[in-house]
Amino acid sequence: MNIDDWFDELATKLPATDVYIIKQSYAVANKAHARQKRKSGAPYITHCVAVAKTLANLNLEGEVIAAGLLHDVPEDTTVTLLELSQEFGPTIANLVDSVTKLKHAADELQIDQLTFLKRKEAQRAENLRKMILGMGDDVRAVLIKLADRLHNMRTLKYMPPEKQKRIAQETLEIFAPLANRLGIYRIKLELEDLAFKYLYTDKHDEIVAKINERNDEIDKYINKVAQQLTQFLNEENISHKLSWRAKHIYSIYKKMKRKEVDIDQVYDIRALRVIVPHIQDCYAVLGVVHTKWHPISGEFDDYIAVPKDNGYQSLHTAVRDNQGKLFEVQIRTSEMHNQAEYGIAAHWRYKDGTQADNKFDHRIAMMRQALKFKRDIHDITESVADAHEFMDAVKNDVIREKVYIFTPKGDVEELPIGATPIDFAYKIHTQVGHKCRGAKVNGHLVPLDYQLKNSDKVEILTTKRGGPSRDWLNENLGYVKTSRARKKIRLWFKKQNYIESVAQGRVILEKELKRLHITAVRLDEIATTCGYKKIDDFLAAIGYNDISIQHVIRKIEELTATSLSDEEIIEQIQAKSKHAMDSDSGIDVMGIGDLLTKMAQCCHPLPGDLIIGYVTKGRGVTIHRTDCVNILSLQDKERLIKVNWGAEKNTNYVTEVIVKVYDRKGLARDITNVVANENVNIRNIKINARDKYNRATIRLEIEISNLSALRKLMDKIEHLPNITEVVRKW
Repeated sequence: MNIDDWFDELATKLPATDVYIIKQSYAVANKAHARQKRKSGAPYITHCVAVAKTLANLNLEGEVIAAGLLHDVPEDTTVTLLELSQEFGPTIANLVDSVTKLKHAADELQIDQLTFLKRKEAQRAENLRKMILGMGDDVRAVLIKLADRLHNMRTLKYMPPEKQKRIAQETLEIFAPLANRLGIYRIKLELEDLAFKYLYTDKHDEIVAKINERNDEIDKYINKVAQQLTQFLNEENISHKLSWRAKHIYSIYKKMKRKEVDIDQVYDIRALRVIVPHIQDCYAVLGVVHTKWHPISGEFDDYIAVPKDNGYQSLHTAVRDNQGKLFEVQIRTSEMHNQAEYGIAAHWRYKDGTQADNKFDHRIAMMRQALKFKRDIHDITESVADAHEFMDAVKNDVIREKVYIFTPKGDVEELPIGATPIDFAYKIHTQVGHKCRGAKVNGHLVPLDYQLKNSDKVEILTTKRGGPSRDWLNENLGYVKTSRARKKIRLWFKKQNYIESVAQGRVILEKELKRLHITAVRLDEIATTCGYKKIDDFLAAIGYNDISIQHVIRKIEELTATSLSDEEIIEQIQAKSKHAMDSDSGIDVMGIGDLLTKMAQCCHPLPGDLIIGYVTKGRGVTIHRTDCVNILSLQDKERLIKVNWGAEKNTNYVTEVIVKVYDRKGLARDITNVVANENVNIRNIKINARDKYNRATIRLEIEISNLSALRKLMDKIEHLPNITEVVRKW
């Protein structure tokens, strides 16, 4: 479609004044960008027009479409924001300015798979806060930014591979969830599919190939079912429109991964969609569907009675036909369908210059309020751990979808997906959270790490005395999901006696270092790395959980590449000055040619350990932990060589975990179940005979990716009944 044809199409949808301002904006943008090209070689104006067309397809008014055409003009050309304001008025100029600010914040995020939250965490978190708060007083700026990101993703193939992955990861982490939060599914789904294509190319292509193989068969079947349903609804005199939609690639992948099934077992690759005039018609259609086919237990969702947090409403059900084939049916009104397609954009349509209602302004205000939580965190401490906390707050409390939970009195509380009874308790009241000792869900006792589901009725069981458990803040155990609950728990511990907190922090740290056999780092060095000048302040922060032990271990991992002194490295090996990377082991060998590397069987080093290499005769370099007894007792020091952990490669390493227990029936099964749930492979298991006190030792030889994954597994095992100690083999 050429530009004049597009203008003619807009004239059938928008007032003449809107079309005029869009034409004027195009003329200014076309002139300003006249000499600029995209990476693809196309004129830059093609990007501006693509953004504007996406906004027009969302049925937004002329000012927003015009701002879409002009969104890069002040940033990339000599035309100033003041000049735009003088020519087009303050509304369009303010929209363009807001989009520019969002662009700056997004550019500074620089999210990528290997370095996200590993450096400059606090700055990234602050930029993200500014970006989403940059919705400001006009959420339409975010709609323009989403349209801009959508076209950039559509043309991402012209970018270098490294930049493709960074932008795709950023899109999947921030922009697609943001589109979902605003209810704009057509943008959200396409962003996810495009990001998935660049991040997991092989898996994406595999799913597409399998879908293409089955397309004709699926289309033929769904058309047959559609004809049957049309006949059934006509017999009941239910006015309706019937269509079907194809499930998006990333949605299929998520379902395959969540349910651990092959694509052949994903029954809703195609789903029938029934659109009716009134809400009562939705339930009438549901009755017909459940009468004519067999409903599948647990596969019915009523998003009309309990809408999603982004406003989405519909009935979803899955049924089985007489031949045993499964398919999904979605039922909604025209208004619900409009909301599902356009989300918040549906409420910015041109209606005499006014918005449709105020409930969506309220939703944005609530999102902005949630983000102000960052100030509360910042008041506690300036440490980088706050950035990690804030990123979780944004993703859990703002971007991700919610579940709706009933109190015993029938009131409804909103929590993020994955929230637990402890999160619910702190949502009710701080003291209820502090005194929580158990929970009933729908009348049945559940563990405190139970993940709440929509419509659960929750009763919190409390005690008269006591406070929260430190285990609740252990992210490996999954007791707490929300930033609010974590903040309240940390503040409770912070109010305890400072001296007691220092002592408790020392116990926690020493226990963890001993458990992981980390001996080659100094306490003052760890404290400094974590941002504390005084060791006691550092230990106190651990004691009242202002800084988590998980964060401390991550910081210790970052020290591994720089802790060895030059005196420990043989000069004649360094003099060869060649740097080689072994592609399989993920080890950087400093100062030597292409040698094979292998892990020492005596100490089983993992990424995160301080390591050193030993040059063997004719067998390459053996990698040891620096505290390995064989290295410490070594006489032949000239064969030692400096080595570092290389780039992350999804490699698993062998290590051994020793579990000390009081034996009971089923204990070994429980341990192996925990290991299996963490997707860890057991290479060998040995159980020593129990003594007269019923004590036994279980030795697990496992394959695991890094020290953090090992910690998580050990924490899970340690919290099983009858476990007395879980340590890594010395």
